[in-house]
Amino acid sequence: MSTRTDGGTVNHRAATVEAYRLWWQHDAHWYQGVAARFGQETANEINAEALRKVALHVGQRVARLAGPLPDSGDVRKDLEELRRRYDDCGDRMFPPELRNASTEVEDDDLIVLTLKRNFAITMVRMAGSLEGYRCPCTAIHAGWSEGLGVTLAENRAESCLREGDKACRLLMRVAPSAPAGTED
Repeated sequence: MSTRTDGGTVNHRAATVEAYRLWWQHDAHWYQGVAARFGQETANEINAEALRKVALHVGQRVARLAGPLPDSGDVRKDLEELRRRYDDCGDRMFPPELRNASTEVEDDDLIVLTLKRNFAITMVRMAGSLEGYRCPCTAIHAGWSEGLGVTLAENRAESCLREGDKACRLLMRVAPSAPAGTED
C-alpha cells in the first residue's frame, strides 16, 4: 500500500493503516516465534496476559474520559451506557479498519459482542500460526471490564471465527452490584 499521493504528499490515513498492519504482522510473527521456542500454550498465555494489560489500560482511559458509570435505577439504560463504553474500548484497541464488530444488550445483564472480521486472526493465519492459536478475547474483555469498574459474572465465547464460525459471538454477563454500604 502506498502512503504517498501522486503529488508526493503523504496520505496520513493510509500511513496509519499501514502502521497498524505492520505492528499486527510483527505481533503475529512474535507469537509464532514464542510458540516455536517455548510451545503454543506458552505463546497463548503470554499473548492473553499482554492483551489483558493493554485492555485494562484502555478501560481505565475510557472510564476517566466518560466519568462514573451511571446508576440511574433503569438497568437497561445503564447497560446501554456500559455497552457504548465497551464499543469505545474496542474502537481504541482495534480501529474499524482492522475489524467489523458490534455490541448489543440482551436481557438486563448481558452484553453481546459480535465480531465478523478480526484482523488478528488474519495476521496469525498469514504467519502460519493459526493451528493451536487460542483467541484472547475473554482476557481482553476482562481487562476492559476491570478498567471500567465492572465485574463480570460470565465472560465467554459462544462462537469463534478461529473455529470457522461466521462470526465471534462473545457474551459478557454483568454481575449484580452489591447494594450501597454492603461492600467489604
